[in-house]
Amino acid sequence: MTPTPESPDWMRPLGPTGLFVSAVTAGGGPLGSMPENFGHEVAEEDAIALVRDILASPIRTIDTANGYSGGASEHRVGRGLAAYATEHGGLPDDAMVITKVDAKNGDYSGERVRASISESVERLGISPLPMVHLHDPEFHDFEAMTAPGGAVDTLVELRDEGAIGHLGLAGGDVHEMARYLELGVFEVLLVHNRWTLVDHSAERLIADAREQGLAIVNAAIYGGGILANPRGASTSYGYRPVRPATRAAITAMDELASRYGTDLATVALLASLRDPLITTTVVGFSRPERIDSIVRSTHVRLPDGFWSELEALRPGRENWLDAPV
Repeated sequence: MTPTPESPDWMRPLGPTGLFVSAVTAGGGPLGSMPENFGHEVAEEDAIALVRDILASPIRTIDTANGYSGGASEHRVGRGLAAYATEHGGLPDDAMVITKVDAKNGDYSGERVRASISESVERLGISPLPMVHLHDPEFHDFEAMTAPGGAVDTLVELRDEGAIGHLGLAGGDVHEMARYLELGVFEVLLVHNRWTLVDHSAERLIADAREQGLAIVNAAIYGGGILANPRGASTSYGYRPVRPATRAAITAMDELASRYGTDLATVALLASLRDPLITTTVVGFSRPERIDSIVRSTHVRLPDGFWSELEALRPGRENWLDAPV
């Protein structure tokens, strides 16, 4: 069954961390204002107000990153947290912010990781940080990242020092992510664009992570927007030109959703929420009405026959972002 804010499984354990997250996590990328990705500007005061609205909603978890909009996302989240705490005498006990360490100007050294954590603490006003992901390591040399004193080693040190509560791994290319997963130091895996209606590139990676006891965070479930607005002008999926077979599948899925009286954006969300492999689903937020829209979507129910028809429309593996090797 799909969890709703009223159901007992709306809040669930984040793998072995001892932390709890809501079934939907508010993605903080848009809060820093990324018009190139999301199509519109987000004013700082609007972002701060939205963080306060999220904290007052059933969504208890916020996801951000050091590098989103050069730190603007974390800064705005931090201001929103502070404003809410001032108004209500503190933050909700079950609210949690997850962030990520990021490289800067190509530097992903251990020193940079420590600087990234310090910046996040200052912006968010949270110490220690409960959960931190190693973000997009696939764009950097694996040997350097995993060397003594490198990024991974330093994150483990920061956890042991108490600056970080728990460590996660967040990235794209599943073949590179698998190498990091084998290190055995992470408790949570975040995948993006690779566990959606039209792409299951992360199939093996998620299975391996679950076997190790990790929690799975599913992000970018709309493939960069095309699954949220399949009749729009977007020509890309997962930051790449959409393949013809994927485009055809999206069109067919959209038509199927219409026949069942719903829309593809709702289907994309429900598919992730009802998946027993997924702990929490990250959905980007930039407007307050998005909160009510997401909550309403969790209550939509579709028959088993719909999901069987939908599954049959997924394009073949050769069309996924990371085709199996």
